[in-house]
Amino acid sequence: MDIFIRIVIDVILPLFLLIGAGAYLHRLFHFDMNTLSKITTYFLLPAVGFVNIYESDITSDVLLNILFFLVLQNGTLIMLSAMMARWLKLDRSLGATFQNTMVLNNSGNLGIPVSQLIFRQEPLGLSIQIVVTIFQNFLTNTYGLFQFISASEKKGKMTREFLKNPIIYALIFGVVFRVFHISVPSFIWQSLEHVADAFLAIALLTLGAQLAYMNMKRIPRLMFITIGSRLILSPFIAFLIILILHIKGITAQALLIASAYPCSRNTALYALEYNHHPEYAAQAVFLSTLLSPVTVASVIGIAHVYF
Repeated sequence: MDIFIRIVIDVILPLFLLIGAGAYLHRLFHFDMNTLSKITTYFLLPAVGFVNIYESDITSDVLLNILFFLVLQNGTLIMLSAMMARWLKLDRSLGATFQNTMVLNNSGNLGIPVSQLIFRQEPLGLSIQIVVTIFQNFLTNTYGLFQFISASEKKGKMTREFLKNPIIYALIFGVVFRVFHISVPSFIWQSLEHVADAFLAIALLTLGAQLAYMNMKRIPRLMFITIGSRLILSPFIAFLIILILHIKGITAQALLIASAYPCSRNTALYALEYNHHPEYAAQAVFLSTLLSPVTVASVIGIAHVYF
């Protein structure tokens, strides 16, 4: 119960305050959503991607084991989401949004603060969550972005659209600078940090603006599948893979907990940018985040009991 209360007060409540502020301000001033989307996608997000990768610090052996698990887990989710979208006979636009809300999670804004609460005495737990967050950022800005672009563009134009997104180059430069220990001039680094720090607030304000005029009384049936898949199916798959791979201790706990976070807010941002059911994506982020304290706290309990 203590973990549940702390997650709500220290992690969930600050997020919802910013989302609420975005909804209120949009009703008051009527933001230009296209401008907000462009600022987030083409300016703030690349800075976050570069800074996260450049600052990462974890040993190669631990990294390889974690990456093997993440590829298996997310690969399973990707295949299942594609099969479910086809089984449900969703059109390409809604199918792309559905698959992204099921596969991609908010491991940064929720995952890192929650890990700081749980693994205060175990630095490895937080390090694992940071790796998961970087992997999720990479997956979001490759697989997730590709899903949205491919749902609306012809193949030739799709490739050009994908390659012109600056987040791809931010991730590549982050890896190159990290691997070859290339230092970033202080005046550039300070600017990047300022931009990265602004991302969370602007992203959540944008999400709030997307929700400002949404009718929350009408929740489509598909939403229950999305939220159930993200909050329940995902940790169940992770649990099975952990057992199969015989992962134990803090590593098993951290990986299981990391699989339980709600839909990624970046899914809503990209859905808005490429106009693929942005209301559905925003609603999925909002509702899954609203329910996540209960499900995340439950997964934390299971992790401590079994591992």
